[in-house]
Amino acid sequence: MNKAKRKAVIAGNWKMNKTPSEAKALLQEIIPVAEGAGCEVIACVPYVDLAVALETVEGTNVKIGAENCHWAESGAFTGEISTGMLKEMGVEYVVIGHSERRQYFGETDETVNKRTKAALAAGLKPIVCVGELLWERECDITEEVIARQIKLDLYDVSAEDAKKTIIAYEPVWAIGTGKTATADQAEEVCAFIRAELAKKYDEETAQAITIQYGGSMNDANAAELLSKENVDGGLIGGASLVAAKFGAIIDAATKG
Repeated sequence: MNKAKRKAVIAGNWKMNKTPSEAKALLQEIIPVAEGAGCEVIACVPYVDLAVALETVEGTNVKIGAENCHWAESGAFTGEISTGMLKEMGVEYVVIGHSERRQYFGETDETVNKRTKAALAAGLKPIVCVGELLWERECDITEEVIARQIKLDLYDVSAEDAKKTIIAYEPVWAIGTGKTATADQAEEVCAFIRAELAKKYDEETAQAITIQYGGSMNDANAAELLSKENVDGGLIGGASLVAAKFGAIIDAATKG
């Protein structure tokens, strides 16, 4: 991380875990371990947990995010949630384009772009996920895949809006598998992402954008990953569901 240029961001992605009562209990454990953190701390929770989560963290330094949003303000989209709904609740962040959304629910770079622009228009801060499949890495096209995603996912997004956006690099082969990109692999791709952002916008904009690493970051490997220049934080899956482990990652980001 380069804290002189960017603030570290540690965001938990709870996925489809925790009932509202369980969410409250977990957040009550996270609040004290996040107190005084030298990084932004976010819990991205299921829709049904948002109300209790926002109530529980009120007055603390823990922020709340959603795990997805729709691009339309309203309409016949059964089961979807609009950015306006999230904004009125008090949600600040929203995860967009997670590989599980792409793999299981038909998310494409086009829909990621539409959701990202809708989130920005509503005043939300999107966490836009990019990353390559194992097959794509083995075929040595990681950079081609990432470059395409950056260009398409941020199509027609201004430099000013891009600065409000977090990019989360998640190698798909390392999500929920226990496999983790080495710190050097993570740094290589995060640095490439920053270079692509500089091409698309300019160097000043690229240096202002937070780039997280996601993909089995945990309490054991966080310090090494976060020691890298272009790894500005983490989008944390399983470890975000255990307060002590999440706290250890927050501590690593604070010290890093």
